[in-house]
Amino acid sequence: MNDVGQRSGDTVATMISDGTDVVAFLEEQHAQIKAAFQHVQATTGADRETAFYALRRLLAVHETAEEEIVHPAARQALPDGDIVVDARLREENLAKQALSELEDIDVDSADFISRFSQLELDVLAHAEKEEKEEFERLRSRFDPARLERMREAVIIAESIAPTRPHPGIESQTAHVLMGPFASMIDRARDMFARKG
Repeated sequence: MNDVGQRSGDTVATMISDGTDVVAFLEEQHAQIKAAFQHVQATTGADRETAFYALRRLLAVHETAEEEIVHPAARQALPDGDIVVDARLREENLAKQALSELEDIDVDSADFISRFSQLELDVLAHAEKEEKEEFERLRSRFDPARLERMREAVIIAESIAPTRPHPGIESQTAHVLMGPFASMIDRARDMFARKG
């Protein structure tokens, strides 16, 4: 497994070696996100900056994959799919806004710590709701082969996803229209940040 706090190339390694279906895959990423939050809290200075960069990147690609693959499936398969997905999308948009704001704040400031702590609570509550209201229910409705195909689709979506939060791009349509451009811009910004 790769270190969550490590900056690497232009792609984000999913860091998942097991989990044969999309639910196991995404639940393992939720565990990695929780660990990444703890890593940011446990560091300071340049180490915290690096850890925050890695967390932000992990969240961006993870949410993009959910928005492109899982949420559309939930909308179709669950009787209350629109209600469940719309609630998750609102939470994701708020998290993206918070991440964007945190990018401009000194990582060692009291303001950063306060906002970051609230973001952690919100993101972990969001992940728990996804697991209970969406993932578990999809697992009970879809056969193993479909869940495996969804995992493969998530891996592909993550490999080309934007690496920074983009509030307002939460729907599958928005990802199709804006995602590739946002991804290209993000990867260029990341490259220049590494060189600077």
